[in-house]
Amino acid sequence: MSGGRFKLVLVAALSALFAGPSGCVFVSGSINPFARGTEPLEEHTVAGEGRDKILLLDISQVISDEEQQTAFGFKRRESTVARVEEELRHAAGDDRVKAVILRINSPGGTVTASDVVYHRLMSFKADRGLPLVAQMMDVATSGGYYVALAADEIVASPTTVTGSIGVVLYGFNLEGLLAKVGVTNQTIKSGTHKDIGSPLRRMTAEESAIMQSVLDEMQSRFVGLVRQRRPRFDGAAAALDGRILTAGQALEAKLVDRIGYLDDAVTAARTRAQLGQARVVMYRRPGEYAHNIYSRAAVAGGGVQFNLLHLETGGLLSGGPRFMYLWLPFGE
Repeated sequence: MSGGRFKLVLVAALSALFAGPSGCVFVSGSINPFARGTEPLEEHTVAGEGRDKILLLDISQVISDEEQQTAFGFKRRESTVARVEEELRHAAGDDRVKAVILRINSPGGTVTASDVVYHRLMSFKADRGLPLVAQMMDVATSGGYYVALAADEIVASPTTVTGSIGVVLYGFNLEGLLAKVGVTNQTIKSGTHKDIGSPLRRMTAEESAIMQSVLDEMQSRFVGLVRQRRPRFDGAAAALDGRILTAGQALEAKLVDRIGYLDDAVTAARTRAQLGQARVVMYRRPGEYAHNIYSRAAVAGGGVQFNLLHLETGGLLSGGPRFMYLWLPFGE
């Protein structure tokens, strides 16, 4: 095999191995074979001064309860659920933490992971009696918006894309393709609908109705939460049909409280907590960057980072079909 053809085959193989619906993955890892396990969180002041603190907590990338394996097996990145839980536990033991800013840059994620993060934030607020302000960055759609509903105030950046309130179950029907290459489905099952959603055959009308009923119930929960947490929401059907919204459209529908920047969210958190001054802090592990309020979301493990294929699956390829509060169009 020629060198050029070998490279082409290698690239194709890697793409097939890693490519998810987004078509891009961020790969990170440490090449130090003697690196220790996960390091404890350390507090970093990224803005302000004073005794009191405002915790800046990240919700980024695809929200999942599964660890993410980085390329070549260098490191595993902790799940969103695990990281949020650890940071909240860390903050729970610090009576100087007087408010929380939730910085969201996520297209959403699995239904359960999004709901667990929302529940955990609500519990933390109730236990500590602290205000929580959400700041939407590039994207805060679907599960990303679901999580934002835990906030007492939602601030959207002028260029934020949000909305996509709905549920989706991705799936494929490979029956025709497999028939072309002589592959026959010979699944044995104990019940009529035991293999519902199988990519090996076309779904029946009855099965489609069953799956739709599950999605409808999950959608009802999402919409109910929107109406509960956003009492001023005008109920426009257009905001609930799964479409994405600009910051201005979300403001008009009362899905966000105002348009502003992260500095505005800091001011809002400080005002709600009745603080004259306060330090904005972030929790990071050794090697994770944190020098200002716009420091990127943490990547567990630190170390050398690779951006080989710019690929991110967010757990979408593991564990079979998964119901998602997610907006993730194909392509990049």
